[in-house]
Amino acid sequence: MAFSDEILRWYASNKRSLPWRETTDPYKIWLSEIMLQQTRVEQGLPYYEKFLRHFPTVEELSEAGEKKVLKLWQGLGYYSRARNLHATAKMVSQKLGGRFPGTYEDLLQLKGVGDYTASAIGSICFGLPEPVVDGNVYRVLARYFGVDMPVNGSAGKRYFKQLAREVMDTDTPGDYNQAIMEFGARQCTPSKPGCANCPLGNACVALKEKKVAQLPVKTKKGAVRKRYFNYLVPIDADFKTLLRQRRETDIWRHLYEFPLLESEGIVAEPEILQWLPEMLNGLEKPMVEQVKEAEIVHKLSHQHLYTRFWIVRSQGSLVGGIPLGELEEYPVPVLIADFIKTLKNSYF
Repeated sequence: MAFSDEILRWYASNKRSLPWRETTDPYKIWLSEIMLQQTRVEQGLPYYEKFLRHFPTVEELSEAGEKKVLKLWQGLGYYSRARNLHATAKMVSQKLGGRFPGTYEDLLQLKGVGDYTASAIGSICFGLPEPVVDGNVYRVLARYFGVDMPVNGSAGKRYFKQLAREVMDTDTPGDYNQAIMEFGARQCTPSKPGCANCPLGNACVALKEKKVAQLPVKTKKGAVRKRYFNYLVPIDADFKTLLRQRRETDIWRHLYEFPLLESEGIVAEPEILQWLPEMLNGLEKPMVEQVKEAEIVHKLSHQHLYTRFWIVRSQGSLVGGIPLGELEEYPVPVLIADFIKTLKNSYF
């Protein structure tokens, strides 16, 4: 039996019941694909359902304010996906009459849509014979065919895309693409794959040559960048504080955070006091208190944030202060959201 036939037969018996598999609506498929990039299904599913409750159509998503979109996205990470999602919803609604394009080339013109997402939408919604290649697909193909070419290099990406095209079932491309991704997610897993009961086991090169653990091959990432964040959390006599929106081209763009002092390394209280006039101008007799002695290490994909929070108390009133009880209305990074819970528990 052909590779694609085995994959489809396995899928028919083992696929999970997921809401985006019950539809070919391009809006719902697009939403699920954007959300599930670099996100596990178990984590992404509640967000998907929440988004559809708030924005049942692409038009309603396009009309929403960015603050609300980012707030609903909070916790999923990679916030550029949310901003691109919002921008694409506006484009589809305002320039394309609410209809997603039906060709692979036109889908690629949507913001935040690359080869993988265009292939997924095109195959599932419009029956286009475009193969998807994600981490699961790389793993299945590398092991089954015994390919030791790095999957994260440009040559490897081209090779696996062509290989995926050659072995895909072109009669039911949408089902096939979902099937091979599901096979990688549940059968041919990164660790402890189900080789003993694998329907592809008899022809799997990696299994035959005992290379399952070595494939797929990835070139090593560059060094992780260390950054030192010091958040100054002013609390005035009215129990109000300040948040600022991140605008620069950096992590967490357009999310909110407390006034931030980024330093070259760990800083002590005297240095914080030195920076207060510039960071929080106008506070009356500020008193600084470090929340905890050890810094919080927040790990992102290519950088680690060594973070400390400093409470800055003042008997005056902050200009533009936000009541502590309203902080949860703002879209913030998870790091800040966790601290806000701690802060509120201290005052309420």
